[in-house]
Amino acid sequence: MSKTNKKQAIMKSCLQPMPKVLVSCRGLDGEDNVLAVGYCGNCSYDPPMVMVGIVPSRYSYKMIKESGCFVVNLVGKEYKETFDYLGSHSKRDEDKIKIANVKLSDGLRVNAPIMDDCPVNIECTVVDSILTGSHEMFIGKIEYVHANEQIVDNNGNINFSNINFI
Repeated sequence: MSKTNKKQAIMKSCLQPMPKVLVSCRGLDGEDNVLAVGYCGNCSYDPPMVMVGIVPSRYSYKMIKESGCFVVNLVGKEYKETFDYLGSHSKRDEDKIKIANVKLSDGLRVNAPIMDDCPVNIECTVVDSILTGSHEMFIGKIEYVHANEQIVDNNGNINFSNINFI
């Protein structure tokens, strides 16, 4: 058996590919916001939970911390331009939701908006959080999952291969 030569690589965000999601939230004052999140993943199946990492200096951080909820929106390639815009602009500086013509609807179980143009929206209630260095990881208990009907089978399973992810 031949030995593969290895060399040290950069440690930052070395687990790839990372899911590219948009997290939507609502402040206690009713203001909606959306931010691009690179640190996101499943963390429990019983009960179903996901985690999202938010840098405390982000505009949405306080909204999620105070409201105790958020929505993870999975993004298809057809939404890449909007994803890139939302990920590179802050609502602190402009009404990026209006400028990007983002369509929002109220969540069914949590007081946060879902993004209508995303194929899957995962409503979550914050059950815990942990500071992990640069990010605070919010653990969200999944309260409801919305999915475009053409990607859901008769048993409610999502066929993720039918989503052309970024």
